[in-house]
Amino acid sequence: MKIFKKSLSILMATTLLVTATACGNPSKSSKSPSTAPSQSSVPTSETPKKETPKELTMYIGVVEQQAIKIAEEFEKATGIKVNFVRMSGGEILGRIRAEKENPQASVWYGGSADSFITAKQEGLLKPYISPSAEKISDQFKDKEGYWTGIYQGYLGFICDERYFEENKLEKPKSWDDLLKPEFKGQIMMANPGSSSTGYLILSTMVQMRSEEEALKFMKQLNGQVKQYTKAGEAPAKSAALGECAIGITFLHNGIRLMKEGFTNIGLSVPEEGTSYELGSVAMINGAPEEEAAKIFIDWCLTPECQEIGQKYTNSFQFLTNPDSKTPDEALKLKDTKLIDYDFESSGKNKDRLLEAWDNAVK
Repeated sequence: MKIFKKSLSILMATTLLVTATACGNPSKSSKSPSTAPSQSSVPTSETPKKETPKELTMYIGVVEQQAIKIAEEFEKATGIKVNFVRMSGGEILGRIRAEKENPQASVWYGGSADSFITAKQEGLLKPYISPSAEKISDQFKDKEGYWTGIYQGYLGFICDERYFEENKLEKPKSWDDLLKPEFKGQIMMANPGSSSTGYLILSTMVQMRSEEEALKFMKQLNGQVKQYTKAGEAPAKSAALGECAIGITFLHNGIRLMKEGFTNIGLSVPEEGTSYELGSVAMINGAPEEEAAKIFIDWCLTPECQEIGQKYTNSFQFLTNPDSKTPDEALKLKDTKLIDYDFESSGKNKDRLLEAWDNAVK
């Protein structure tokens, strides 16, 4: 009898427990996943707000003073502190390659689109289509969102007028003029291997001539070059300081120096045509600060950021956002004869062309 009563008690307790459970706490499996709202889709007063990122690490390819100002203005606008390393475009590409398995920065800002296309091809960039990019022309951005153009800068010759006056010489008016005997040892340009500016010169020659003729020209030009610089803007400063007669770089680098008081600077543009950089921005694949990277890309494509160069650092480029004010100093160059430069081809063939150039000038 005792055994029967004990069993009955256990049975009744179990029945009550099962009934309470079924009525008061339905299992998750009884819900339909297609109709059950998630916290992210139906926010409540208890849903925690996403915190604003605190810091962002970037590799920047524009001139130092502009890089500093961009970092300062972004922090003012968002509260996000920027840590950056300023390098040439080629150096940035090399750094991102080396850090592929463990990225140390989240954004690449500045440097011509050629190098970004190379990076995309190697899986080094992560696509992000910013709402701020909507107004930017398709010709200035990657259709999949891997990079977006910020500015254009025209390639030309920055000349020390004193050298030409003292020697009663005319400034170069064409690419072939650079090969004249009187300019031997008087030319400086960026190294194509370390600088996106230097590579742009090489790629421009390939696109204006055949590859064979371009490499022949670059070999001859090598005999005229006094020094290859690591960064693209350095030849302009060298011309301003009288260290060379001709610096091959972007014309806006010369205009900046003229604004800074170098009255000896003169500009010259190849009559047969020249090319241009398309300074760009991208998120690095595996970005450790992805949310901050998106916020920066959204911001840097706006007029507020694009106009920083002309307002604060004497950087006068053509801007990609149609709402941005293109500086008057750049508009003076609007009639420059430009070739139909193929960034896609240039980016995809970069490593091969650099190797060919290196072999040609040895």
